[in-house]
Amino acid sequence: MKKNILKAVGLLFIVVFAVAALGCGGKPTAKEEAAKGEKKVVRVAFTNYYVPYDFVNKAGEPDGIEVQIMKEVAKSLPQYQFKFEPTSDDDLLIGVESGKYDVGIKGVWQTEARKTKFIFPKKPIAASVIGLTFRKSDADKIKDMESFSQIGGKLVPIAPQNAQYAIVEEFNKKNAATPIKLLPSESFQVADAYTWVLEGRYDAFFDIELAYKNNVVDEKGAYHKFNDQLAYVRYKAIPTYPIFNKKDQELADAYDKAVEELTKSGKIKELEEKYFGEDLLRLVEK
Repeated sequence: MKKNILKAVGLLFIVVFAVAALGCGGKPTAKEEAAKGEKKVVRVAFTNYYVPYDFVNKAGEPDGIEVQIMKEVAKSLPQYQFKFEPTSDDDLLIGVESGKYDVGIKGVWQTEARKTKFIFPKKPIAASVIGLTFRKSDADKIKDMESFSQIGGKLVPIAPQNAQYAIVEEFNKKNAATPIKLLPSESFQVADAYTWVLEGRYDAFFDIELAYKNNVVDEKGAYHKFNDQLAYVRYKAIPTYPIFNKKDQELADAYDKAVEELTKSGKIKELEEKYFGEDLLRLVEK
């Protein structure tokens, strides 16, 4: 009797252990899905308004350079089925971190803080240009970041956690004799930044070129009224990346291989010319 009870208990432990082991396997890999004759579904979140990077076009379709590159990546990875899902900026970041989405694209810059939350692939997907918005009356003095620093230029404050803050700090380390005056600030309105520059409170706003073009240069821009008073000069191009959930290393590696081939074939450059009018990745420092 006692032996039968012990055998029964032993069998129960084996069953429980086996079930637990099956339940702890995590996400099935693409190879495991393929072995079952199924494609692994990849949920790609993208911001629905960030033209020309990621947006929903007039036909209601996912569009933008990063979306199109990910569609090209999908063609190279038949073991996956990509599903593109438009969403907000915050939902994208939280969703990729939590596993709701496998990948997120929104013109993401790489930072140390983000690297703790997401997998960044080795290959960027596109690039974003950063530079100075300043008073047009100072155009004879401000030709680039170096000349701005040499005149003791003072920037509109930037939040320390912002990737732009780190870029200015890096510049100041390389130009310690004439650092740019940079103050930390948690938040401000873009309208305030432009107004502060025009009022002379600050000498420039460290601005993304695309934002400047959309806000000031574009006739329909919210701050086009400042177009005759403001000017812009480029500093450098920053690579942008897709971000992957921490459990999707296999997918990130597959992305890198696919993008390498797309670069060799000239497809990436073709899409950059279409959406940017130029090859921005060539401006990225190697």
